[in-house]
Amino acid sequence: MGKLRKKHNWKGRHQSDTQQPADEAKTDVVVELQAVDRLKGVDESNALVLPANKAKKKKAWVTPVSTKRPLTKKQRKELQTVLERKEKKVRRADILMYFNLLLENPCVVICGETGSGKTTQVPQFLYEAGYASGIIGITEPRRVAAVSMSHRVAKEMNLSTRVVSYQIRYEGNVTSDTKIKFMTDGVLLKEIQKDFLLQRYSVIVIDEAHERSVYTDILIGLLSRIVPLRNKKGMPMKLLVMSATLRVEDFTDNTKLFRIPPPVIKVDARQFPVTIHFNKRTPMEDYTGEVFHKICKIHRMLPPGGILVFLTGQAEVHSLCRRLRKSAFSKMTPNPPRSSTDIRVYTFKERHLCHQSLPRIDLDNYSALPVDEGDEDREAGIGDEEDEGSDLEIGDDPNDAEEKADPSIPLYVLPLYSLLAPEQQAKVFRPPPPGTRLCVIATNVAETSLTIPGIKYVVDCGRVKKRFYDRVTGVSSFKVTWTSQASANQRAGRAGRTEPGHCYRLYSSAVFGDFSLFSEAEITRRPVEDLVLQMKDLNIDKVVNFPFPTSPSAEALVAAEQLLVSLGALKEPPRTGRVKDIEQARLSCPITPLGRAMASFPVAPRYAKILALGKQQDCLPYVIAVVAAMTVREIFEDLDRPAGSEDESSKLNQRRARLTQMRRLWAGQGASLLLGDLMVMLGAVGACEFAGCTPKFCEDNGLRYKAMVEIRRLRGQLTNAVNAVCPEVGAFVNPKMTPPTEHQVVCLRQIVLAGLGDHLARRVQGEEILDPKWKNGYKTPLMDEPVFIHPSSALFKTLPEFVVYQEIMETTKMYMKVPLGLDSVEAEWVPQLLPQYCHFSSPQESPSPWFCSSTGTLRCHRASTFFRVAWQLPAVEMEYPDGLERYKLFSRFLLEGQVCPKLKKYVGRLLSNPSIMMKTWAKLQPRTEALLGALVSKRVDCRDTLYSVWKTEDKFLLSAYCQWLPEALHQEVAKSWPPI
Repeated sequence: MGKLRKKHNWKGRHQSDTQQPADEAKTDVVVELQAVDRLKGVDESNALVLPANKAKKKKAWVTPVSTKRPLTKKQRKELQTVLERKEKKVRRADILMYFNLLLENPCVVICGETGSGKTTQVPQFLYEAGYASGIIGITEPRRVAAVSMSHRVAKEMNLSTRVVSYQIRYEGNVTSDTKIKFMTDGVLLKEIQKDFLLQRYSVIVIDEAHERSVYTDILIGLLSRIVPLRNKKGMPMKLLVMSATLRVEDFTDNTKLFRIPPPVIKVDARQFPVTIHFNKRTPMEDYTGEVFHKICKIHRMLPPGGILVFLTGQAEVHSLCRRLRKSAFSKMTPNPPRSSTDIRVYTFKERHLCHQSLPRIDLDNYSALPVDEGDEDREAGIGDEEDEGSDLEIGDDPNDAEEKADPSIPLYVLPLYSLLAPEQQAKVFRPPPPGTRLCVIATNVAETSLTIPGIKYVVDCGRVKKRFYDRVTGVSSFKVTWTSQASANQRAGRAGRTEPGHCYRLYSSAVFGDFSLFSEAEITRRPVEDLVLQMKDLNIDKVVNFPFPTSPSAEALVAAEQLLVSLGALKEPPRTGRVKDIEQARLSCPITPLGRAMASFPVAPRYAKILALGKQQDCLPYVIAVVAAMTVREIFEDLDRPAGSEDESSKLNQRRARLTQMRRLWAGQGASLLLGDLMVMLGAVGACEFAGCTPKFCEDNGLRYKAMVEIRRLRGQLTNAVNAVCPEVGAFVNPKMTPPTEHQVVCLRQIVLAGLGDHLARRVQGEEILDPKWKNGYKTPLMDEPVFIHPSSALFKTLPEFVVYQEIMETTKMYMKVPLGLDSVEAEWVPQLLPQYCHFSSPQESPSPWFCSSTGTLRCHRASTFFRVAWQLPAVEMEYPDGLERYKLFSRFLLEGQVCPKLKKYVGRLLSNPSIMMKTWAKLQPRTEALLGALVSKRVDCRDTLYSVWKTEDKFLLSAYCQWLPEALHQEVAKSWPPI
């Protein structure tokens, strides 16, 4: 353990490794700490806020001169090939039609199947048609597509990357010479926040609009308003919406989006025919076993060509890969030359396949609408079943339970899914070893975003793993469901990119007929608080009236605004008035300065609140690292998968033991341990950066290298965003960041609690256990069923009284991702940091309320209960609540000389005891009514307000106060008034 701590443990380094910053006067503190374990209070008005916009000096426009690069002989040959391919895709008649429609219409919808050349050819047409006076902007939903398409178009046009450039979240090569700019949709949305009219652009092309991502929908809605505004101002701009589906009614028939329906251009796909084969029967349980049999038959019986298999998740992909590699197919033995008999067999079969009368699907009528590939379940059981058969039999005996492998033709098996390391993903694009057949086992990541060369056969299980959200509880779960007809046909199209292909669907044509035509838009099935905040930052207060192509539900918008109000990002709506006005106000809350700061951070609103509260106690670097780690998905490798051999099992056991040991070291003890999984993530990030973020370190310690690189980039982006909001902070990314002190750990826990306050859970009490299964469970405010800490969590054995969770995932149980825990003693943080979720009692009589001379306000102790579940919370010190009693109490302390010490000398000469101000019969005396009425009329209930009134009205309260004194003292008091 000592060697491990010395070599790898981030927490083992001395605090003196880096210089500690000198003590500075801390300003804008939000969570102030009176002691290490004592919380003083929260002041969100001092959180990070955006500075005033500074007038920028306009740069003189210089027409760039772009010279074409000289080509070598090899490059000229490659260019000739590319241009020949380009000529095949785009006809002259198409170009003339594009040009005429663009001249006549500000908005045009282009519809064409994947492979028709929309993405690569349309930008070139616009450039050559004279639209390069400004920037031609093309948005892509994926970073990989933005980068690769920019390189592809630059190569086809033989232009420098200074002219054809890209910009994604973390990088880009955009210059002042850029004329064609590929970018992700989020990049353009950020540019709209800075320049609403997008004055640098002449054309905006929204590519892959059929995927209906949230940001794409927002962009289309915004651009439908920006284009007419540009035309009115004499700065015309064109909008092209490119979709790979004939379902364009969401754009053309939506009068709220486009008052004049835009014309639709249909582009024919240049795709080879694909023959569809349906199963006679549909396997409902062991479809992975059916996939295995189908692969074996294709490999054994059909001519050469790559195989692409679609499954639902990472676990299924690994399981099938192991099963195929264990079979004799994957033995990498030399492939002996085939005899003429073999050749005749293949030729006969190929001819037989081509002449079969089989169901044909028009792939142009559908498009892919891929679902985000989410977190994978652990392991799926796999068993062997009989082959169900298909419309085209490719096996000698359909009743065989096991396939007879031909070892002379090895099968080159590769996995492909989104969490796979980039170098492993790149293998599928390289040619397979000579004498082998490529077999790619993939999730739906290969459905649209990737085109794998050499694929001739597609095996489609017909399922997809979707993430579902409960709109009430916020619980998310991944469920395997049937895909849509559009996605199924997009999968089939993967087989027809380079030559005629075949798609084997492991379900019947009747089942296919029951599929939904299209998948639902992403905006209708996920929380929308992030997009609501972004739109409020664009001064779109009534989001419900925004022209979405497909509008989210009213319930989702109401829930989003309520969350943003509780986070302080939006102003609270009025609670009094007509019911109709109150309902409308709930959906039109204006943004606050804190909300504008939160909107500038490219993370979820809860995490943005954490960042905004992090500028204190030198915690900002740790807050940025924590938010980056929570934002990136699955930083630890999945080592729970079953092994394919004894040797692999031994290695997995060693790696599991190593990861468990490192988690324990990173979690620490005491205060650090209560930071929970956040401390583990913080330790992992710190240790990885200290070691140089190398692939070897990540592999040795169970970390995903891809995720750690993503965290590093996100830390840099968040640091730049924080410095832009608040330049005086001077934040920077320190690769040798030391571990936080205990004082900083306590501060971090309070900041995270303030950001994730609605994700608070309490351990089930003994009397609440209705079922033995509820043992060690936790209750949340919105769920009746208990939730549990995941066994991999650092707090699994600690079981603190309260926990704050990141999210709840439903698998075999309801499991929480638990960032941190709270002891019962620290439960007093809840009413102080989360008053918006608490119901407070009346001020306690013991101890009685008092006047705080340091703050000039009235203080008291109040008990409270949490949210709808009414969890009893300890009484805490807080400001006296608003109301008439507050004015009475303030007048009493004023008479007693506590508010103004100069009045203390008159306390003994008062005509009545100041305590009568609190009596129910006090209004019977004129002097009490005079003093109280004067305070209420100016809303004076604290010292600062009183002093500010005296600056403008120096005789304020003089008459009312003199009624409490003998007449002989009136002249003396008047001379020294106001008593400041």
